[in-house]
Amino acid sequence: MKKIIHTKEAPGAVGPYSQATEQKGMLFVSGQIPIIPETGKLAEGGIKEQTQQVLKNIDAVLQAAGYSSWDVVKCTCLLKDMDHFQEMNEVYAGYFKQDPPARAAYQVVKLPLDVLIEIEAIAMKD
Repeated sequence: MKKIIHTKEAPGAVGPYSQATEQKGMLFVSGQIPIIPETGKLAEGGIKEQTQQVLKNIDAVLQAAGYSSWDVVKCTCLLKDMDHFQEMNEVYAGYFKQDPPARAAYQVVKLPLDVLIEIEAIAMKD
């Protein structure tokens, strides 16, 4: 049976979706953008600051579901501009320090609230 994950430590859904859903040891974390949950405002700064906030939001959802970054097996990164790829990678590598998950990265035309980055994640437990 599908379990809906919700935490106030990450931004609330801004549409008809859940922060994450879990079923049969798999957690699907919806795309996170750099909204600061306490204020509802976008993280200030450039791609590095926005990537840091996105990863904080993902971490909050993972923790609320009883998972950790170690359990993440796949991420999809959506970038407003592929020229930000290297800077995003620097922050991303600091979050997934060892044995990073599989990943895809795409440049897209536009993201919600005109942010620079959105990341979704899939995590699994044994």
